[in-house]
Parts: sequence; C-alpha cells; structure tokens
Amino acid sequence: MVNLKKYNDVSKLFVIFLTFLFVVSCSKQNYYITKIEGKQIPITEKGNQVPQIENFIKPYRERINKDLDSVLAYCPETLDKSSGKWQSTIGNLMADVTLNKGNVVFEMREKKKIDICLLNSGGIRAILPKGNVTARTAFEIMPFENSLVVIALKGEQILEIVDYFIAEKKPHPLSGLTFTIDKNNLPKNILVQGKPVQKDTLYYVGTNDYLANGGDNMNFFKKGIMKYDLNYKLRNILIDYFKEVDTIPVLKDVRIMVE
Repeated sequence: MVNLKKYNDVSKLFVIFLTFLFVVSCSKQNYYITKIEGKQIPITEKGNQVPQIENFIKPYRERINKDLDSVLAYCPETLDKSSGKWQSTIGNLMADVTLNKGNVVFEMREKKKIDICLLNSGGIRAILPKGNVTARTAFEIMPFENSLVVIALKGEQILEIVDYFIAEKKPHPLSGLTFTIDKNNLPKNILVQGKPVQKDTLYYVGTNDYLANGGDNMNFFKKGIMKYDLNYKLRNILIDYFKEVDTIPVLKDVRIMVE
C-alpha cells in the first residue's frame, strides 16, 4: 500500500524546487563591460579609400576650402606677437578690433561701452603674414572656440591689471588702457580711454571666456561685479573685420611706456 503522506511531501518539495528554479531563471541579470576592442580603419590612405564616402565628402570639402581660401583683405607687412617686449603689432590689432567690434554688440544689447580690451598673448597661435588675408588666416591665428566676454571691474582691479603686466612682462593684447613704467618699475600715468583711472569707477573690460574665469592667473577678473557673455567668437570677430577692410593697418602706437 502506497504511503500517500510521504508521496505528498516529496511532491511539495519538487514543486518548491521547480518554483525556485523558475524565479532564479526569470530574475534580472546584470551585465558588465569587461573588455572593449576596436580597430582603426583609415579611409584616406591609398588602397583603403571608400569611393562612396569620398564622393559624398568631396563637394563639402571643396566648398569649405573655397570659403576658407577666399581673399578678404591685404596685410602690408607681417604682424607677429614677438615683435615687442610689452606689446606687439598683432596684439594691438586684435585688441583694437575686439574692442571695436565687441562694442557694436555690447552697446546694442546693454546700452554700455567697452572701455578696455585685454587678451592673452598665448592665445595667438600664428602670425598674420604679409599678403592676402583669408578666413583660413583667422582660423590659424585663433584655432580655439573662445568667445568675447565683458566683465565689469572697479578701478582697483584696473590697477591690478597694470601690476599684472609689469610682473608678467609679456605683450598681452591691450586696448583702451595706457600707462608708464617708471625707473623703479612702478606704474604711473594710468589712463582709461585717455582719462586717469578712478578706484571707485566701474569699467567694462572685454576679454575671452578663458581669461574671464581666471585663466593665465588673471584672477582680477574673478572680482568682477557683472559678467556679460556676448556669444561672439574671437575668430569670427577677426573674420568680420577682415571682410570690412581693404588693407589691414599696422598699429605701432605706444600703449605701455617705459622710462
């Protein structure tokens, strides 16, 4: 005679076991990447070109090259950032152009005027060569995506800018601010737009977004009262300027004088 109680117990255990397997098999599995492999397939080397890709890209490449190489202006002599100790011909040009072109946007948006423009010499990555000037020239000079920012600074920070110049001894592009370094290596005759700087006066200084955040140890910009991002790339400022002029001026006026 079959022991039904024992059979039922075995059946229950079997059902529980099957249920456990079902639950485990249906539970969410976590997968992790343990290895990534890749292979570079050059398509520009001889023998590896894909005709379909080349045919697709060609008209775009030709159009871009045409736009970049179109003559916009003429430069009568090479402008180089190493042309002077305290200032340079290309630096003077870039600072003046940035101030003037930036002012058009700043006055229209904020009804205010930029008093000073300060950029960094290290941001200039190429010369402006004698001869025809193109959009490609602007890309070579300013290959980065820096845009124009205006910072409202008190006169005290303008004095810090002057001290920074004396300490750095680099020809950073400067416009709207002039001063003299005396025999004791101290500044005097500090003028903003031809007027003596006043400590409590608010001045609007144009610079790039990198320096505006304290880049190149220009920490005085961090003390700004207001910040205005004009969303105007410095490279585009140059290109727009090149389109407007026939011959680029060579600016050799003295902005930092030394006794």
